[in-house]
Amino acid sequence: MLPSIPTKLQVLKERFSLPKPWDTVVIFLLNILIAVPVFIIAHQVLIDPEWPLHLDRILLFILILTIIQLILRLLKTIIIICIFLYLIALAWGTFFGEYGFSAVVEDYRAMIYTMNENPNPQDIIISKLLPFPNKSQIIDAVDYNNPKVRNFALKATTKHFQNVKGYHEYRQIIQCFAVFKEIRNRWNYVNDPKGREYIAHASESLQHFSGDCDDHAIFTSALVRAIGGTPRIVHTGGHLYPEMLVGTKADFENINYLIKQVLFKEESKGKEIHYHLDERGQIWLNLDYTAKYPGGPFMSEEILGELTFN
Repeated sequence: MLPSIPTKLQVLKERFSLPKPWDTVVIFLLNILIAVPVFIIAHQVLIDPEWPLHLDRILLFILILTIIQLILRLLKTIIIICIFLYLIALAWGTFFGEYGFSAVVEDYRAMIYTMNENPNPQDIIISKLLPFPNKSQIIDAVDYNNPKVRNFALKATTKHFQNVKGYHEYRQIIQCFAVFKEIRNRWNYVNDPKGREYIAHASESLQHFSGDCDDHAIFTSALVRAIGGTPRIVHTGGHLYPEMLVGTKADFENINYLIKQVLFKEESKGKEIHYHLDERGQIWLNLDYTAKYPGGPFMSEEILGELTFN
């Protein structure tokens, strides 16, 4: 006589059930494993209301834990299968370049670090609609296609930060930071000729690594663009300086950790990362010659415009 369907389900339930109290322990551990990446995704997607002490994120994590705990208790009869599938998904991501174990650790570490550090956002507000000074000359001077400019940028990427492990998705940004570091180490500020605004091409500045703020902004923008970065030049009342696009808030958490704990640890020790947030929610870091690290303090002048090199 064939066993009834309820009997088969009962056998399956007993086979994949865990004895007490191990079922409670395993459910809790699995809850933590699932809740961390889910929380990271929710944190990156949801708008941050910026409550004091990050209370909104604490409540979000508790809510996620509670919901997952309830779901897992309903599924406790097949909890072994849940664990197996979850670990398989992360293992697949680890070996085939998707979201895996190391990505979970890196994202969580960067998120917690940024929440503790509180980087300093500054909205780029253009209060006066003024023409960008010497716009056509500056665009021509950013000669990123010049072979000498491109070759110097390549050389800088082989000189700095080649041994950084992980963070493969931010390789281009790390290379742009290498360019910034090489320029910062060598740049010599020299005024323009008296009574004249002299705009040097990037290929010209390459000869002596000298010039004023305009020349530095042009030079840095050309080198960053020569290796695929997106720079822009910000215009204030009496100053021009370069910035670089680093991406969304989710990207910035990893970039912030890289700057403060890996790439510019000594230069940025005890200091904040400053950035501009544009109208699309994209984050731009200061690469001025006055900054010792990407995202250093801005010169406190009114912003009058910006010129982006896509």
